[in-house]
Amino acid sequence: MEYTVDIIFAQTWFDSRLKFNSTMKVLMLNSNMVGKIWIPDTFFRNSRKSDAHWITTPNRLLRIWNDGRVLYTLRLTINAECYLQLHNFPMDEHSCPLEFSSYGYPKNEIEYKWKKPSVEVADPKYWRLYQFAFVGLRNSTEISHTISGDYIIMTIFFDLSRRMGYFTIQTYIPCILTVVLSWVSFWINKDAVPARTSLGITTVLTMTTLSTIARKSLPKVSYVTAMDLFVSVCFIFVFAALMEYGTLHYFTSNKKGKPTKERKLKNKSSMSSGLHPGSTLIPMNSISVLQGEDDYGYQCLEGKDCASFFCCFEDCRTGSWREGRIHIRIAKIDSYSRIFFPTAFALFNLVYWVGYLYL
Repeated sequence: MEYTVDIIFAQTWFDSRLKFNSTMKVLMLNSNMVGKIWIPDTFFRNSRKSDAHWITTPNRLLRIWNDGRVLYTLRLTINAECYLQLHNFPMDEHSCPLEFSSYGYPKNEIEYKWKKPSVEVADPKYWRLYQFAFVGLRNSTEISHTISGDYIIMTIFFDLSRRMGYFTIQTYIPCILTVVLSWVSFWINKDAVPARTSLGITTVLTMTTLSTIARKSLPKVSYVTAMDLFVSVCFIFVFAALMEYGTLHYFTSNKKGKPTKERKLKNKSSMSSGLHPGSTLIPMNSISVLQGEDDYGYQCLEGKDCASFFCCFEDCRTGSWREGRIHIRIAKIDSYSRIFFPTAFALFNLVYWVGYLYL
């Protein structure tokens, strides 16, 4: 949260003690004369480090007019603070200030004023701005009230807009492609357990790596940025695709094991119907055929309560399943996912990009 700027800082003021009568209107003096006259004690309030250029000679200029006007310029490289609000990162815009004022003279002794034109900008093609685009600049004047007096503070604001090219290539496109890759599992046969499991785990690990890399380019802020939101939602989509197959495999494996159980129950029933006269049938819950409304529901849900709102077994459409309930064909969950996941992700992208770029 800092920036470096190379400037030529110019100050002009009137000093009646320096008036002179001569055919020369302007005295062009070298930098050695700077220490012989009074100069304002201007300092940069938000600078962390400031350096004047001294090679090959001090980069300073001094001019004195015959009416006592003094022009003093020097070349500086300033490393200044710029506190950034990164809620919209990487679609953020910032105004980086450069503040200066007198260090020891209050308002009643030195009054700063902007000259017109106050600020001139070099050709932008010589600027070294890779992540930002220069929008413009503006200046302002305010008064700071302190214990030692009231000081005039002059501020220049550099308005910048972040370029998204780097983050689009490094984060957004890989995240989108990873989410799309996770949808491939919906077209793979549900019996191909190794293929679908390895694809799901790989995409989840890839999203974890991308989120870590994206966070490294940011200061350690405690709030959620726009990029954090996008990466988190992509991670949720990838993780949901993996959980979708886990759900599908769990219920379909239980469904396959059911016909075998029913055949065993029928065999036991046929054995009981062939008992000799005079024999006694002792009903046992573990071997008797389950009949009736409540028993059918218990068998259909493999030991689960049939009072839940959703049912995922085909047999629940009849028998004890109550009217008005929602029936989901778990075998077709891949078909549902092929429509639901792309549609939901497209809607999220529409809301995300419109919200951050235009609202």
